[in-house]
Amino acid sequence: MIILLSIIEFGCGSFMFSYWIGRMVGKRLEEIRDGNPGAFNLGHAAGFKMGVIGATFDFMKGYFPLVYFLEKEYVTGNAIVIVAIAPILGHAFSPFLKFKGGKALATTFGVWSAITRFKASFMYAVILGILKLVERMYNKGKPSIPEIDAVLDLVGFGILGGLLFLSSVESYLLLLWMLNFVVLLYKRKKDMNVVLKAKMVK
Repeated sequence: MIILLSIIEFGCGSFMFSYWIGRMVGKRLEEIRDGNPGAFNLGHAAGFKMGVIGATFDFMKGYFPLVYFLEKEYVTGNAIVIVAIAPILGHAFSPFLKFKGGKALATTFGVWSAITRFKASFMYAVILGILKLVERMYNKGKPSIPEIDAVLDLVGFGILGGLLFLSSVESYLLLLWMLNFVVLLYKRKKDMNVVLKAKMVK
């Protein structure tokens, strides 16, 4: 059962809605900014409304299948980790894009909303809001580059992990956080290199 549910979750996660919406409106997201086929680039290329639509679909594919499986108790305990990480992996390594998927931020929000009933995802949203506000103030209101945004996503998720640890949550949540962090880190390697090189030049 766990294998079947994981396959279903991976399949749901692999649907690249933002990328497909972009193609429908004549935009190739792989040619936009950092080339990420996700909702942020969709919004940048096709407008705010399209970006919101893409983010909503990417969120829902992480949320609805998982929350259904949890409510029906098809998966419990440590096995939740395997099923929950699957849609994130599906988005990050989508077979529809030759296993070169997106950065999985919206899908991560969906998964954590399902598992913690929005508690962890709300905390993460607040953390990101604070980080991006500080970054905007530091840059005196200038819009940030996508690489900075990607690194802030990672820093924020790291802070969330620390808060989860201090909150003494179930061990499977910490394991899921670690696996999720590794995926986010891997998908942001290039962004980190760009930021580090820019800092070294300064």
